[in-house]
Amino acid sequence: MTAVQRDRRFYILLFLLFLVLGVNTFLYRSPITPLVLSADANWVVIGSLIDLAIVAPLLILFLKRGKKITVKSFVMWMVLGVVLARFLIPSVYFEPFTYLPIAAIGLEAVILLAELGLVVLLAWRLPGIIRWIKAHGESPLFLLPAAVEKRVGSHVLLRIVAHEIIVFFYAFASWKKHPPKGESYFTLHQKSSLIAVYIMLIHAVVIETIGIHWLIHGKSPVISVILLILNIYTVIYFIGEIQAVRLNPLSVKDKKLYVSLGMGKRMVIPFAEMEKIHWGKEAAEFNLKSKELITFIAKDFEEVPPHCVIEFRKPLEASMLYGLKKTYTKAAIRLDEPERFKSLFS
Repeated sequence: MTAVQRDRRFYILLFLLFLVLGVNTFLYRSPITPLVLSADANWVVIGSLIDLAIVAPLLILFLKRGKKITVKSFVMWMVLGVVLARFLIPSVYFEPFTYLPIAAIGLEAVILLAELGLVVLLAWRLPGIIRWIKAHGESPLFLLPAAVEKRVGSHVLLRIVAHEIIVFFYAFASWKKHPPKGESYFTLHQKSSLIAVYIMLIHAVVIETIGIHWLIHGKSPVISVILLILNIYTVIYFIGEIQAVRLNPLSVKDKKLYVSLGMGKRMVIPFAEMEKIHWGKEAAEFNLKSKELITFIAKDFEEVPPHCVIEFRKPLEASMLYGLKKTYTKAAIRLDEPERFKSLFS
């Protein structure tokens, strides 16, 4: 499907969505409503419920190009459609269907409880997962999400919880650990200002927290406490990020590259999936803002080019912030010892 065809399809779906919502709004919330609807209009209401709880959710989901349609997302929009119908359709017509919003919300509550059950299952199995990670003697940055997915599941909520466990591990439980060293490890941050940037951000957040808390606590204690909690979490995250960068250099194991830059960006690149590696000036010519390219370049006070860009034979999956998954066809990497890394592929 060409770009023009995709745009045409998008506008057609958008028009149909506005048509469905507009017609139903006009039917029930206009001066002609008493003229065209009798007191017994059950079949008309059923038609509107189908429009708002089935047709409109499907149109919305189809509008989200590139995103997978799931049962959960459909149920969520269906519940919202039923709730909208309850407010849109006057009570005199909706009275025979008053149970529907309660049933819809109940269905959503059941799904929510099932998701919370997964979190409970993760908490139950977490000690065993931690023992397994310790037995392997590897960093939890790569092992913990994989272990959670294998032993509990790959639900998005589980990925978020696993990410939070990693945040608090690096912020509080990693201070006695030392960065791994050896021929198969390559640091990405030591010749950059990345750590200094994070330290500056921590100082800025602490100063902002003290100032804002002092200014607004007397006027709105609730908002003050919420902002205090958010800022404390931000500081914890930045501390964990510093530790994650320090303790997880790029590593080469079993003919795979394990590359990460903090907790919000990591990827496993098998040697067999490397189509071509571009070095030096050739690598610097790539557009680093391309959506198909992931960058592992430590933040600096000025923009710096990558030392190499690896092209993949097929799109590979990367784990991003809070367990979000994205696919890329290229990876740009900047290292502290580029020549030593280049010698691996000579």
